[in-house]
Amino acid sequence: MAQQAYMTETDNGSSGPEHRTSRLRRVLDRLAGGWRGDRRVWRRGIVLAVCAVLLALVMLAHAHVPNAIGNLGSLIETFLPWLGLFVPLLLLLGLLRRSATALIATILPAAVWLNLFGGLLTDKTAAGGDLTVATHNVNADNPDPSRTARDVAASGADVLALEELKATEVPTYEAALAGTYKYHAVVGTVGLWSKYPLSDVQPVDIRLGWKRAMRATVTAPAGRVAVYVAHLPSVRVKLEAGFTARQRDKSADALGEAIAAEPLPNLVLLGDLNGTMNDRALKGVTAQMRSTQGAVGSGFGFSWPASFPMARIDQILVKGAEPESSWTLPATASDHLPIAARVRVTTSTD
Repeated sequence: MAQQAYMTETDNGSSGPEHRTSRLRRVLDRLAGGWRGDRRVWRRGIVLAVCAVLLALVMLAHAHVPNAIGNLGSLIETFLPWLGLFVPLLLLLGLLRRSATALIATILPAAVWLNLFGGLLTDKTAAGGDLTVATHNVNADNPDPSRTARDVAASGADVLALEELKATEVPTYEAALAGTYKYHAVVGTVGLWSKYPLSDVQPVDIRLGWKRAMRATVTAPAGRVAVYVAHLPSVRVKLEAGFTARQRDKSADALGEAIAAEPLPNLVLLGDLNGTMNDRALKGVTAQMRSTQGAVGSGFGFSWPASFPMARIDQILVKGAEPESSWTLPATASDHLPIAARVRVTTSTD
């Protein structure tokens, strides 16, 4: 009797597993039945298929998109991972259009995107390392610099770089960080705080006319490390001019020259580069250094804007030193997210 009652209830529309499975099967059968025998299934959706191929070509050959007009190539490369959002859109349109051609063509951009960024979807962090570094563009108009400084210091970083320091707020940051960091230096609008001694502090000329980059030697327990802090010029997207980044590009080249001339074998670059690792305009820097996020991070590590991160323009790059882990820190009162990494100093000698 009890068994009969159960069976009757299930047959009358229960959401039991057998009913859900059979309902899903009926939906799939109807879809397949609608396509079966349709001679136009291969002829429909040609435009969608062409769009899928073009999307794949843009992602695959992004380095060849010219920068002559509005720095279009750099603009695409800045937001390159987001082009993957068009893949599910094309897939959905292909289903609605009932086009086998469009669905098969969508496999191409999906494969290209996975080839470019699939490795970032896995967690590559590892235990180890002997130096934790962090960097944060604190925003010149930060409404609560003291709390921002304390929040970033709570990350446990041994070396902390801050960018976009307003001169009138520097004493506030110094007071908030004094209890955690014994050593610090400020050059122009960038600063470096360290638990270990600093020496050879000097500005780095990035051809701006004012100081937005510096270099210092950090004498860590595992050895000496050259630490560079940089805030490259901002870029703008303008309707009449496209992606305007000429000054940023010149400064990146100057920074790359300084890094190439660095004599110490262990080098860390911390800062807001106003560009991603995909942006060819930063190749003067990125061609000779490794991104900690790309090497040992988990996910894309987007850092800007803090309210809805869409790009990783804040960077931790290394040369000589070996990255072990990389991560994004919680939001502060800035419009950027702070980022951190742990690296291993590869040698204790010069």
